[in-house]
Amino acid sequence: MTLFFRSVKYLVSILLLGCVVSTAAVGKDKKLVLIAGKPSHPPMMHEFRAGALLLEKCLEDVKGLTVEVHDNGWVNDEATFDDADAVVIFADGGKKHPALQGDNLKTLQKLIDRGVGFGAMHYGVEVPPGEANEEFQAWIGGHYENSFSCNPIWAPRFDTLPEHPVTQGVLPFSISDEWYFNMRFFGGISGNQAHQEKGIKFTPILVAKPSDDVRNGPYVHPKGPYDHIIENSGREEAMLWVVERPDGGRGFGFTGGHYHLNWADENFRKVVLNTLNWVSKNKIPKNGIRSKVTKEELYLNLDKKDPR
Repeated sequence: MTLFFRSVKYLVSILLLGCVVSTAAVGKDKKLVLIAGKPSHPPMMHEFRAGALLLEKCLEDVKGLTVEVHDNGWVNDEATFDDADAVVIFADGGKKHPALQGDNLKTLQKLIDRGVGFGAMHYGVEVPPGEANEEFQAWIGGHYENSFSCNPIWAPRFDTLPEHPVTQGVLPFSISDEWYFNMRFFGGISGNQAHQEKGIKFTPILVAKPSDDVRNGPYVHPKGPYDHIIENSGREEAMLWVVERPDGGRGFGFTGGHYHLNWADENFRKVVLNTLNWVSKNKIPKNGIRSKVTKEELYLNLDKKDPR
């Protein structure tokens, strides 16, 4: 009898331990690593650090998600990637892109291979011709290419939003920003319609039609206009898109985010918050992620810049 009860006690202990481990695994938060770039541009533009910290504040009450913000273009200790579910870069692009410094691209590839989500915001969607082009097309569906894509200041009207988790609770809106368009999307697609190819499921989220005045420029840099942009008069363009990758990971590109004060707009902010949550594979509330931002909060954590 003693041996019998000991066996029962042992089995119960194992079962209870299994329940604890299972509960812990289920209850573990998704982890988003948000990388803010170095100071750039005049005040209230490209406020990567302040913007990232503001987004972190807006996400702090979201169940199931933990956000880490790292500034100055990368993380201090890459061990923080070990349990990351998503990495998002909000920083300068081109030759200065954080992904192109040192061995960072190799590090990101290892994370992608593990199914980690990846996203890029504003200038962070640009990589130089011939550098990381294939990677960005595979990871997030596309990228900005200098003199192929363009970057005018304009106020697109996002009047129709697709049915997707990242649009939950988002109402149609319009806001002036440096909205890039005409990306180098994978497979040569225009990017304004849902598409699936080579296991990549592509969904455009924020889509609008630039007027001919917008297409004719001037663009921020180079001034343009470009013939191929003008030739596509009347075509809708995607400025936020999401992808589901064949490795199980998710990705997105968001071309807005030039003006820091745009984070005050509820729908502009909500669609990005939803997307950050989605790329981390965390459930989005039915009405989207609700948040409030005060004027005082908008002016916190700004980079020290020459006001000229």
